[in-house]
Amino acid sequence: MALAGKDPRSSSTCRHAASSTGYVDRYLEDLSGIIGRISRPEIDGVIRVLFSAWREGRQVFVAGNGGSASTATHFAADLSKSTSVTGRPRFKAVALTDNVPWVSAITNDLGWQDVYLEQLKNLASDGDVLVAISVHGGSGRDQAGPWSQNLLKAARYIKERGGKVVGLAGFDGGALKKIADASIVVPVNSTPQVEGFHLVLTHLICAALREMIQGQGVPVGQ
Repeated sequence: MALAGKDPRSSSTCRHAASSTGYVDRYLEDLSGIIGRISRPEIDGVIRVLFSAWREGRQVFVAGNGGSASTATHFAADLSKSTSVTGRPRFKAVALTDNVPWVSAITNDLGWQDVYLEQLKNLASDGDVLVAISVHGGSGRDQAGPWSQNLLKAARYIKERGGKVVGLAGFDGGALKKIADASIVVPVNSTPQVEGFHLVLTHLICAALREMIQGQGVPVGQ
């Protein structure tokens, strides 16, 4: 029981709340700073590649590891649904992260490094597009070796088939930025912030694509 005349909110709980508020303020201020540093031409370049894929009826494959795997699934769903306009052709978007039995079979038999490449050998046609999502862009390593080499192998395969590679990365963009035809780099060395901005960017991209598709007089099937 609190003593008479003493406000219980003046305890360590209140000090902890004040400290948390300070952290929240700093985190959100960091995010607002990152917004100003993301390249608008890079965003436009990615939108243009994906719009061309839509106009040409190409398949768009999306892949990522860890948190970026969930972003890949989300982006493929939004490309398929959120950009759909009555009377217009629709995106053919596939997340290579979604077929768990196939993913686990490839990993078990051939290794994680081939998990996206092997699916593309079944599904991809010449000229298709791969969206590769990676926080570090395939640079850096951990106990299992270099990061995201499965994405880079898939990207090289798509380019060998005459297709385009779109990269969503963070940090300095890594190897993915170098191999991609168009990429957006979230220029911050923080995995949570990069992953969060990737989701913001995919929503922005889909909203822009829907608006562009609505302005097209392209009959279904062409």
